[in-house]
Amino acid sequence: MRLGVLDIGSNTVHLLVVDAHWGAHPTPMSSTKATLRLAEKIEPSGRLSQAGEDALVSAVQEFTTIARSSGCEEVMAFATSAVRDASNTDSVLAHVKRSSGVDVEVLSGVDESRLTALAVRRWYGWSVGRVLNIDIGGGSLEMSNGVDEEPDVALSLPLGAGRLTREWLTEDPPGRRRVAMLRDWLDAEIAPSAARLEAAGTPDLVAGTSKTMRTLARLTGAAPSSAGPRVKRTLTARGLSQLIAFISRMTVADRKELDGLSSDRAGQIVAGALVAEAAMRSMKVEQLDICPWALREGVILRYLDTRAGFTPENGGKSH
Repeated sequence: MRLGVLDIGSNTVHLLVVDAHWGAHPTPMSSTKATLRLAEKIEPSGRLSQAGEDALVSAVQEFTTIARSSGCEEVMAFATSAVRDASNTDSVLAHVKRSSGVDVEVLSGVDESRLTALAVRRWYGWSVGRVLNIDIGGGSLEMSNGVDEEPDVALSLPLGAGRLTREWLTEDPPGRRRVAMLRDWLDAEIAPSAARLEAAGTPDLVAGTSKTMRTLARLTGAAPSSAGPRVKRTLTARGLSQLIAFISRMTVADRKELDGLSSDRAGQIVAGALVAEAAMRSMKVEQLDICPWALREGVILRYLDTRAGFTPENGGKSH
């Protein structure tokens, strides 16, 4: 069957069209995205602004049309940090529903972590043992640790790359003192969660997911996306430290010229790198593998499992 997955994130709205059925590898057919920066359109009152709401409604209408013209039997739409944090979420999504006919599921941070862990487990399989995963979004940081498809520990912290850029790194380039302060603050913020993850067990594999992680790996020498998803890509603590020293002294305009860094992500990559560094440092990780599957794939896999009657609630048994 053909499915459309509509991911409403803090920075972008992304439509992924896939051919998928239970027990098979979801095959991407097309990918379309729009940069809305919804997180930047949250007003001081906590509401998503009218401009942000209108942009979201327009994007969902357009992408739903694309999905249906592509032959999608269903459009699965979900929203993460920016929409989740807005005080007028219900009214915004009701507007989306009236305009496009699409029901948007608002995922909790913990559900983001759980679904990403599911995707990572399916990508690597059982043979890799216990997996620790780190995922950095625009608004939040998700981490999980487990040996099964349902992780033993799944956590979410409001430490996304876009959020921290807006709150901490407002100068261009960010000053050394500010970077040092953010480093220390991140260590303190992540420490309690790192302790919970470590208590669950020593991982056999540490994985990193999300566009931020893939970009950091690329900037430290990993293969480009054109090499395909099955090429092994890694991110090392040493390489990340060297990268931070380099890019934190650059302006956003200069970062946009770097090979492997999109212009949309250039403004928040320093904060993303600092979050990755702090997460790895807090759990004594010297190297992690980049997993090409993440939240969107997790949503697809959960949907297919549910259709087949396999859910965590029934112990993985079919109805």
